[in-house]
Amino acid sequence: MQPTATTTAAANAGFWGVEIGGTKLQLVAGDARTGIRDRFRATVNPAHGGAGIREQIDHALRTWTPSFPRPHAVGVGFGGPIDWRTGVIQCSHQIEGWAGFALAEWLQQRIQTPVFADNDANVGALGEARCGAGRGGNPVFYVTLGSGVGGGLVVDGLIYHGALPGEAEIGHVCLDRGGATVESRCSGWAVDRKIRERCADQPSGGLARLISGHAGGEAKHLAAAVAQGDPLAQSILRETAEDLAFGLSHAVHLFHPEIIVLGGGLSLVGEPLRQAVAAAMPSFLMKAFAPGPRLVLAGLGEDAVPMGALALAQLGRPPAVGAS
Repeated sequence: MQPTATTTAAANAGFWGVEIGGTKLQLVAGDARTGIRDRFRATVNPAHGGAGIREQIDHALRTWTPSFPRPHAVGVGFGGPIDWRTGVIQCSHQIEGWAGFALAEWLQQRIQTPVFADNDANVGALGEARCGAGRGGNPVFYVTLGSGVGGGLVVDGLIYHGALPGEAEIGHVCLDRGGATVESRCSGWAVDRKIRERCADQPSGGLARLISGHAGGEAKHLAAAVAQGDPLAQSILRETAEDLAFGLSHAVHLFHPEIIVLGGGLSLVGEPLRQAVAAAMPSFLMKAFAPGPRLVLAGLGEDAVPMGALALAQLGRPPAVGAS
């Protein structure tokens, strides 16, 4: 797929944000207060590796014409572990060719402006906390339910990092001693697989009819099947919500967030998912913490990481909470 660029006339806001994921690349211009004004978006081909994405970025820098071509600073959300202090990537779990790459330095040489890079879940958390559904809350915990499950914690408006290489890796929280994790039960691919397996056993149900003829992305039909009253869909939603609530209960006991934001593709199931997680959560919390944090759906959608990247660019390199 060829990249597309959209530009609107706007005053010079002075910041760029970059999202580098496993499926898409975005460059945006704007600021965290007024939002995104210009955008360049391209589809990533994992087979081309990190080098292919870097070629796409070079292409964007040559052809993209935002309303202000010289930003004061650039923020980056990268889809994998990264040393936020140096901008050096540790690895990518989805795309080869990134391990050990000095991303911030590489971009800074091309744009000739300061570049600040962090893990995309952290950056998405910053976006939702400062500009989205978590605004006004403190602390804010963000979980993104996509092809994997990631998390981020924002305290006093800053990303919590902890000691390197630690992040708020909610996806790797164990749900039992057998190795089941939040990611293995609540990621998009995990729910897709569960739907396929259950529908194979119950092929005449409403959910089975909705996914018939579709390979992959079965979870996107879950909300419609729940709305139709399909028992299988309701059962899968309840199980997923209980697993997620159990995993999030550990974040509540450790960090006491005021707001938990549910983001990522699976969160598009919407209010039925939010309500189910909220209903399940109290049973996993000590009574002193009842009723628990406020659970909300992400407000920025696919712009959580780009908006967080703009906020990161504006913050520069503040003293991060919990950093060593």
